Amino acid sequence: MAGSRILSGVQPSGKLHLGNYFGMMKPALEMQEEGEAYLFIADYHALTTVHDAARLREWTRDVALDFLACGLDPERTAFYRQSDVPEVHELAWLLSVVTPMGLLERCHSYKDKTARGVTPSHGLFAYPVLMAADILCVQSDKVPVGRDQKQHVEVTRDVAAKFNHQFGEVFRLPAPEIRDSVAVVPGIDGKKMSKTYGNTLDIFGDEKTLKKNVMRIVTDSAPLEAPKDPDTCNLFALYRLLAAGDETEALAERYRAGGLGYGTVKKDLLERIQAYFAPMRARREELARDPEAVEAVLARGAARAREEARRTLSRAREAVGLPPGAIGREDTP
Repeated sequence: MAGSRILSGVQPSGKLHLGNYFGMMKPALEMQEEGEAYLFIADYHALTTVHDAARLREWTRDVALDFLACGLDPERTAFYRQSDVPEVHELAWLLSVVTPMGLLERCHSYKDKTARGVTPSHGLFAYPVLMAADILCVQSDKVPVGRDQKQHVEVTRDVAAKFNHQFGEVFRLPAPEIRDSVAVVPGIDGKKMSKTYGNTLDIFGDEKTLKKNVMRIVTDSAPLEAPKDPDTCNLFALYRLLAAGDETEALAERYRAGGLGYGTVKKDLLERIQAYFAPMRARREELARDPEAVEAVLARGAARAREEARRTLSRAREAVGLPPGAIGREDTP
C-alpha cells in the first residue's frame, strides 16, 4: 500500500555473509523505495544469546557499518539501536499484561533455540512480546520477515488486538510480509548459509579466507566432460545471485552441454563476489574511520523512532490508566 510504514530489525550476531545480505539486508534496503522505513539493530534481543559485552558492542558497530556501506540512506530510513528507544521496553510491559502464557508457549522459536542448546530464560521466552513492542511502538503497517519469523508477527497482531479490545483502539494491526523472492542462500556445505553451521562466505572478511571458502563449496563428483544440472548445484545457486539474467542462462547452457569444470565456475564466482562488494568494502573502510559520523546517524534515527514511540506509549499509558509520566521529557540519546 502506498505510504506504508515498514519496520525491520536485525540482530548483531556476527560478521556479515552472503546469506545475510541476500536473505535479509537487500530486502530491508528495498524498503526505502516502498514507504516510510524503520530499521533497528536488535541489541536487546541479542542479549538472549550473546553474553560477551565486548563482542556485542563490536557486532552492533559492525551491523551499523555494514548497512550504511551497503546502501542504507539515513535520510529515508530511521536507522537506530533498539536500546536507544527505551519506550519500547515500557510498552513491552504494558503488552505483557495482556499476553496469554499459552500464546508464548506455542511459539516455535523458543522451542527451536532451547533444542539447539540455548539456555532457557525469561528473555528468550518473552522474546515475542519485546518484538511486538518494537513493531507496535512505531505503528508499523508491514513487517517483512522470513517464514520462520511469521509467527512472531502473528503474535504481535493477537496481542495488539487483545490490548485494543480490552483498553480501546491504540495500535494498528501490522501484517507480516513474506517475500517469496527472498533468496535462501546455500552455504559452502549445501545447507542454508548460517553462522550456526560455520558454512559462510563473509563479505567484508579477509579475502584470502573468502577464496579458500569458495574453493571448498561442495559439488557433486560428475566428471569434467559430463553434462551437469544447474538447478541442483550450490555453485550455480550462488552465481545467479550475483549475475545478470542473460549471464545466468549462458552458464546454465554450459552446464548442460558438458565440458565445464566446477573449478572454473568457482574462480568466476569468486571474482563476481569481489567485484560486487568492492564498492561497499571501500565505503565501509571509509565509514570505519569516522565512528562519530556513524553514531550521529544512529542518534538521528533513534530521535525519529522515539518521537513516534512516545506518542504511542502516551496513548497506551492513558488507555490503561497510567499518568503521562515522563513521556514529554527531552532525553533523547
